[in-house]
Amino acid sequence: MTVKKYIYFASDAHFGLPDPESSIPREKLFARWLDQIADSAEEIYLLGDIFDFWFEYRRVVPRGFTRVLGKIAELSDKGIKVHFFTGNHDLWVFDYLPKETGMNVHRKPLKTNIYGKRFFLAHGDGVGCSNKKFHFLKSIFTNKVLQWLFARLHPNFAVWIAHKWSISSRYSKDFSAPFKGEENEELFIFANKMLESEEIDFFVFGHRHIPLNRQLKNGRSRIVNLGDWLFNFTYATFDGENIELKKFTPG
Repeated sequence: MTVKKYIYFASDAHFGLPDPESSIPREKLFARWLDQIADSAEEIYLLGDIFDFWFEYRRVVPRGFTRVLGKIAELSDKGIKVHFFTGNHDLWVFDYLPKETGMNVHRKPLKTNIYGKRFFLAHGDGVGCSNKKFHFLKSIFTNKVLQWLFARLHPNFAVWIAHKWSISSRYSKDFSAPFKGEENEELFIFANKMLESEEIDFFVFGHRHIPLNRQLKNGRSRIVNLGDWLFNFTYATFDGENIELKKFTPG
């Protein structure tokens, strides 16, 4: 009997937050999820902030995450395509992850056809955002000269700085921000605007940490925010017709 193949989406695991030891139970849970979907997965899309911080020095990579990276490599070796979108916390992925795990790395939003449906996929940071401070910070973090200078720091010091920044920004803002309504959420505004000139069946985002699956204004398209693997442990599945948002419960 042929097993029906699904497309899976997940984001915002923030492994390493608040510290590597504390995130190990969540990593084990995520690895169990990857194990559970292995037989039914056609492709897996990881839409950003899988790691709370990631920086690849030329000869050094961050400690930890062995279970998750090993499981992704195993899936890639089986021929399952795994897509990794850089988020605002793990945008400093260079060549180590794709070479070692076989993942396809995406640094920009992706428009793609999946089972005949049109998808717009992105982490979500900066999409439809007019905040000048955000775009200024993004330009700093993606500047190659500044990346080179950061790489000159000793890894122990550099990672300490990064985690301090991450904890202060993440806990003080994103988790405390409730859903503002479709008319005020930037990703909804962006999606509805794009639909005025282009046909997209499904918009799938991470970043916002609020799990939701809603119909957009045109009555046909849907927007999905994947939630997170910090508190919600949610993911989405697509079977060729319908996209569903689910919560992982170990079986």
